[in-house]
Amino acid sequence: MTRLNLTMGPLIFHWPADKKRDFWFRIADEAPVDTACIGETICSKRTPYFDDRQYEEVAQRLERGGKKVVWSTLCEVMIKGDSKIVARTSRRPDAEIEVNDASALWHLSGRPHRIGPAFNVYNSETMQYLARKGARHFCLGAELPAPTIAALGKTAAELNVGLEVQIFGRMSLALSARCYHARAHDRTKDDCRFVCENDPDGMELTTRSNTPFLSINGIQTLSHRYLNLAHELRDLAEMGVATFRLSPHSCDMVAVAGTYRALLDGKIDATEADELLVEHGVPQPMANGFFHQRPGLERVAPGPD
Repeated sequence: MTRLNLTMGPLIFHWPADKKRDFWFRIADEAPVDTACIGETICSKRTPYFDDRQYEEVAQRLERGGKKVVWSTLCEVMIKGDSKIVARTSRRPDAEIEVNDASALWHLSGRPHRIGPAFNVYNSETMQYLARKGARHFCLGAELPAPTIAALGKTAAELNVGLEVQIFGRMSLALSARCYHARAHDRTKDDCRFVCENDPDGMELTTRSNTPFLSINGIQTLSHRYLNLAHELRDLAEMGVATFRLSPHSCDMVAVAGTYRALLDGKIDATEADELLVEHGVPQPMANGFFHQRPGLERVAPGPD
């Protein structure tokens, strides 16, 4: 049986540089993941706080820890400076690049690369087109339901490309030209003063009845509930998904990775994994609605085995 792989996705939140460095060093040394995606994907204004030199140090540590390093591009290009950052990332020699915005394709066409979850791949025709341009691995968006994943799994097998799905963490729902974080604090995007740093897992957004609903991360809208597809892993594997992504948060991600690794290896079952996630301090309840063609915030109870 093909070994199922575990990926630590890029850190999407604005953490202090020392916290970010320590997080990645610990992932390198302790987390049972096969691949780690690094780089700023949300806001180019954050890049001076953790520059290329620091990412190189992280990449070297990850590689010494036996992890494959993938460099992820920005998810949105709005200004000339964004384009320069995407170009610099995409042109890294001998680096594996994950594309999150179409602007990177100009630099990578014909060169093997990955497609990230922010690049909408919703049908076989899109996957086929991107594969002809050099895409060798696809991480699908968290909003896709099981039938779509299954259809794309068949196409991926025909194309002999890798298929990946996020199974843990807040789900990215939308990107905007505006910075919601700045706006919520009566600031402009140009004068945000990096207020997003105050919310290490995103800023909670509630309904008028004060019910938590969404989370805000700068220009990004996230789900409030964390995704958990522990009970769906077997179905995903049968659909052709061989790589499973964890999105980093401020909980103990080494412990979270260990839980999903044990689940993938058959050492624990999904119910035990759920219990361990509670012990690790992951906010509850979690969600899996999109997979089951339900509203994404819902938690569909597992059926009988």
